[in-house]
Amino acid sequence: MKRVYLTRPLPDTVVEKAREYFEVEIRTETAPLKIGQMRAALALYDGVLPTLGDAFSAEVFRDADQPRCKVLANFGVGYNHIDVEAAREAGVMVTNTPGAVTDATADIAMTLILMCARRAGEGERLVRSGEWEGWNPTQMLGQHVTGKTVGIVGMGRIGQAVARRCHFGFGMKVKYFSRSAKELDFATTRVDALAALAAQVDFLVMTVPADDTTRHMIGAEILHAMNSDAYLINVARGDVVQEKALISALEKSRIAGAGLDVYEREPAVPEVLKGMENVVLLPHLGTAALEVRVEMGLMAVENLRAALNGEEPPNIIADV
Repeated sequence: MKRVYLTRPLPDTVVEKAREYFEVEIRTETAPLKIGQMRAALALYDGVLPTLGDAFSAEVFRDADQPRCKVLANFGVGYNHIDVEAAREAGVMVTNTPGAVTDATADIAMTLILMCARRAGEGERLVRSGEWEGWNPTQMLGQHVTGKTVGIVGMGRIGQAVARRCHFGFGMKVKYFSRSAKELDFATTRVDALAALAAQVDFLVMTVPADDTTRHMIGAEILHAMNSDAYLINVARGDVVQEKALISALEKSRIAGAGLDVYEREPAVPEVLKGMENVVLLPHLGTAALEVRVEMGLMAVENLRAALNGEEPPNIIADV
């Protein structure tokens, strides 16, 4: 029986399914693997199920001469923490879990849009503090979401799911920036330049994949182009946004606020962001629904099963 390594605890349903096919070892810690642990995993197991933070870099593979491991079945759609080319050169396939995360991540994007516009985080803190003095006509006035304009950066599965929620749920105008035009069953407007999009919307939502082309794509220039009453929403990856530039824009009131589910140096969050009332901070909840995590896990297990059975995994990363 093939031997596989799960680098984090996973839902019981996923573990039970994995044990139908493999001898399974589960790491109980929740922190990312260290470089020595990753090298050991490549040498000791036929397959590894890693996730966000397990940085299988070129350095990890450098001394991996014909590793026992034949597949890294990533738990998650994003795989920027894995050097796919280095893995391939070492004879290791890489897979991910697309599709399973789409609706849950889009829901979190809407959560952040609503929380930012209606000052929900600030309001909850006020109630919990015991200092709320009761309703009054000018208390904590926020912004309407219905009928506003949303700008989506990256119109893949998640971007389109956000767009549908905004259009059909809140009657919002949808504009987007993407490498190619998308054909949808509702009205959208493609904007050719990111800065131009930023200048036209009330909410700028990041849903792009993380790679060398998207790192820090939201910096001082784009933030300066946004309207002073607009919000930045990030449910992509933390390094898509340059946090230093975002903090500066918030401190200078160049934008109204931000809703963040991911961070540039996750799990570290700058203290200055924690102290800002106009920033909503979530602990990477994008896929944190039990049904979603089970679906992701089962997809990863199927990728492992196929790869270690001599089949092409359903979700192999073919291009880098």
